[in-house]
Amino acid sequence: MIKNTITAEQTEEIVEARKSNKNKCIERRLKAILLHSEGMAHKEIAVITEYAERYITILVSKYCRNGIESIVGNHYKGNHRNLSYEEEEKLLEEFRAESESGQVIETRKIKEAYEKKTGKSLDKNKGQIYNVLKRHEWRKVMPRSKHPNKASDEEIDSSKKLTLN
Repeated sequence: MIKNTITAEQTEEIVEARKSNKNKCIERRLKAILLHSEGMAHKEIAVITEYAERYITILVSKYCRNGIESIVGNHYKGNHRNLSYEEEEKLLEEFRAESESGQVIETRKIKEAYEKKTGKSLDKNKGQIYNVLKRHEWRKVMPRSKHPNKASDEEIDSSKKLTLN
């Protein structure tokens, strides 16, 4: 079995990465690799960093194979937007003009325009168009509801005018 050894240049790279890092999770990973480079046993590193020994082995192996970016970089592929913020803003601009002129805008129309622009269907992710609208601070405006058994405006006004003599 070949032991993963870390050179002096790599150790310096880890030290520099720790100086510029602000993420606590990344800091723990870098600390584990740095302690490994100093010759500390994985059991001792596990106590200090609160990682499992196996995970420390995986971290060191990943660093030796792929470099510092495999430890520091963001591995999650979230934020699966189809359009950038600016492109979404541009798409909504035509609808904004209609809404400012007093027309009622339906989300169905916006969804259709979004699907046409991206070439993808939003049927699987039904809430995506609402997330786009929320991101651009659009909100649903509805008229104030009225109760069917509400008193007439004249009755309300007359009840306010009652005074004691």
